[in-house]
Amino acid sequence: MMKMDERWEERDLAHIWHPCSQMKDYETLPPMVIDHAKGVWLYDVHGNKYLDIVGSWWCNLLGHCNPTINDFVKKQIDKLEHVIFANFSHESAIRLTEELLQIVPPGLTKFHYNDNGSAAVECALKISFQYMYQTGRSEKKRFMCLTESYHGETIGALSVGSMDLFAKMYQPMMMDNIHVEAPDCYRCPYGCNRDTCDCPCFEHAEKCFAEHAHETAAMIVEPLLQGCAGMRIYPTKYLQKLRKLCDEYDVLLIADEIATGFGRTGEMFACGKAGITPDIMCISKGLTGGYLPMSVMVTTDKIYDAFYADYNEHKAFMHSHTYAGNPLGCATALAVQHIFRTQPIFSNMTVNAKWLTSRLNSALGDHPNVGEIRHIGLIHAIELVADKANKTPFDSKKRLGYEIYKYGLKRGIVLRPLGDIIYFNPALNITQLELEEAVKLTVESIEAILPRK
Repeated sequence: MMKMDERWEERDLAHIWHPCSQMKDYETLPPMVIDHAKGVWLYDVHGNKYLDIVGSWWCNLLGHCNPTINDFVKKQIDKLEHVIFANFSHESAIRLTEELLQIVPPGLTKFHYNDNGSAAVECALKISFQYMYQTGRSEKKRFMCLTESYHGETIGALSVGSMDLFAKMYQPMMMDNIHVEAPDCYRCPYGCNRDTCDCPCFEHAEKCFAEHAHETAAMIVEPLLQGCAGMRIYPTKYLQKLRKLCDEYDVLLIADEIATGFGRTGEMFACGKAGITPDIMCISKGLTGGYLPMSVMVTTDKIYDAFYADYNEHKAFMHSHTYAGNPLGCATALAVQHIFRTQPIFSNMTVNAKWLTSRLNSALGDHPNVGEIRHIGLIHAIELVADKANKTPFDSKKRLGYEIYKYGLKRGIVLRPLGDIIYFNPALNITQLELEEAVKLTVESIEAILPRK
């Protein structure tokens, strides 16, 4: 039992301002203070356990306190904890870069290390801008993005996002960019099916490129999966068409693989699923298995060469982070790659993903308020609607997703929703038994708030 002088929740709320939260909500739902974790399970200071089905904001790739990753970190910390990455390097960074080179899409050869996903996006935007400037195309200053996109929360990253929840307040501070209407396959205005369509919605991208490509440096996308938009999934053909359009109009393509990379879509990278190579790719989250903040911006020799010159030409990329190439982060990332090479992560995940799709459809497919159960890799999203026939969403003021989340916590599962969309994005090595428990608890939580009539 917790001692009186260990009132963790009270001590937390006295001074900590939690991310992405209305802190007034914490009056009725105080923070779960986690004491330890193992695999997909979190254990709080009161002895309660929670199934982490959302991968701790999508970054926990191979389970909490993974023994292999722990071992790599322990060995690294006694050898080198950090060193300035300008003019210095270290073995873990070199080895990691060589290993990443083997798995990124072909043609991506130069790796710039940063300390979080938003920073990698900022890096990609600045490189695109400077590349155009230094290759005689200084009129190309703007960026394109898809509506409902999310690329991080620094001002530059917000400027290429389209989520009003995050960005609307800060519009006066943000860059003026071009927002291309994104594919919405669940509520497709063309009446198409994402598995068979030819992407007629791509006409919006073609129109924007025709009007704005002359002033556009790069197009940034979340490939195949728009995460914060509600785990929206769109066809590989859309991404293939976008790659071709960028080539035709001399616009760089930035793939934000921060949430989709390292097996989340069933392939190592979503771009690989579509068979395309972007000009720039941003990776983070699963890169270190969710252990430590680190990101990488990867690009081509062609772009790198535009910055390679005598010092007095002032073409260097003057962008830095104190913790760039941190040895502990590199060690965790090396551990992740070691696990991919030595354990059947992809084969097991493929079997479990297929099983999970069938199990969720069986358990919830006929629920009157479940509009769609969509999936890519192990990611599964359950979109809740007020009217299934018309795909009418619930009034957001009801916060039904939040109510389901709160009920789930009481039952021992973390179902942090995206509005009224409940999703699974677990560790890739979750077992079928654990998935069965997750389905059971999810069904209970949904039906407690939205009982079948």
